[in-house]
Amino acid sequence: MGIYLELIALVWFLVCWLGYTEYSKRKANDRPCLSNTLDLYREDWMRVMLRRDNRISDASVVGNLERNGAFFASSCLLIVAGIITALGYTQEVMEVFSTMPFGTLPSREVWEMRMLVLMMIFIYAFFKFTWSMRMYNFVAVLIGSAPLTTDTKASPASREAFARSAGQVCNMAGDAFNLGLRSYYYALAVVSWFIHPVVFMAASTLVVIVLYRREFRSAALLALRSGKVFEEPAPKQETDKETQS
Repeated sequence: MGIYLELIALVWFLVCWLGYTEYSKRKANDRPCLSNTLDLYREDWMRVMLRRDNRISDASVVGNLERNGAFFASSCLLIVAGIITALGYTQEVMEVFSTMPFGTLPSREVWEMRMLVLMMIFIYAFFKFTWSMRMYNFVAVLIGSAPLTTDTKASPASREAFARSAGQVCNMAGDAFNLGLRSYYYALAVVSWFIHPVVFMAASTLVVIVLYRREFRSAALLALRSGKVFEEPAPKQETDKETQS
């Protein structure tokens, strides 16, 4: 029964991770969330950038965002290296774990499976963070190639198309960073697997609840939405004329 419980816990973890990823992607199409709200702000950022001749501040912001991804990507490499080292000392680590007052000591195969799952999560996160870094690099190139305010050859339509394109690349970079950051949450759930598979399933469920509340029901979302007008009110003069008629 032990190995079946381990596999059930692993399957539940994958259902939570993949299921919430798909759910949040679909819900973002018709419901306010942090992801689609920040998408609007990024597009506005690119429009404002086109109205500035000095784009040093924009390049600085992109550089800071890229460095955030670099920090987490390098952290992933260090964690993966630590896990590989721990796999080489599995017996010693299991002996240390057996002295702890909580949890049950599994077989060597199950223990190594847990370590490998944890390692795969951080490898996945590494690829997401590095892809985010590369796309922020694309954004920096786009900012450098953006038409100046004095460029008379650039029509308003071409400027709007450029802003939308640059905003979309920036949004994809932010989404990749978000998926990488989520991996850290799920990795914490996997850590609870070393205590007991049931605790692992409970932690996986808790991570999904936390992610949902932060994405769709957080105070940060309310603050971001309150700073943007989504429905322009009708002009007062036109409203008065309609009332008189």
